[in-house]
Amino acid sequence: MPTDETWMRRALTLAEHARDAEGEVPVGAVLVLNDEAVGEGWNRNIGTHDPTAHAEIEALRSAGRKLANYRIPGSTLYVTLEPCAMCAMAIVHARIARVVYGATDPKTGAAGSVFDTLISERHNHRVAVDGGVMADEASSMLREFFRSRR
Repeated sequence: MPTDETWMRRALTLAEHARDAEGEVPVGAVLVLNDEAVGEGWNRNIGTHDPTAHAEIEALRSAGRKLANYRIPGSTLYVTLEPCAMCAMAIVHARIARVVYGATDPKTGAAGSVFDTLISERHNHRVAVDGGVMADEASSMLREFFRSRR
């Protein structure tokens, strides 16, 4: 049975693809339901000129098309970087059960670093959050990417 690390490795591979094949900020995401990847995504903001094309949104869109549903209860989203507020609200609306992320985002993180969007009592749905899974690998990839751009 795949583990959190197994799925996070897949998300890291997608982040590498974003960086190497598309010149995007290296963030990858995998949406898993019943031990099967039902959606995958990576950052595509730059190439698509779309501010909403974050890895999480791309994975949710992919899963929605595959499952013919905009809600995916019981699923887990693995993402290499803590979701921002936009992605966090999409996750809440999609009724994702759990988010597992790698690196924290101390500027815009919405899974506990800056905002607590995923677990806010104001929503009728709360998402379980586990952060720091393979954080060193995810953080290192992001640091190296931005260092190379300076």
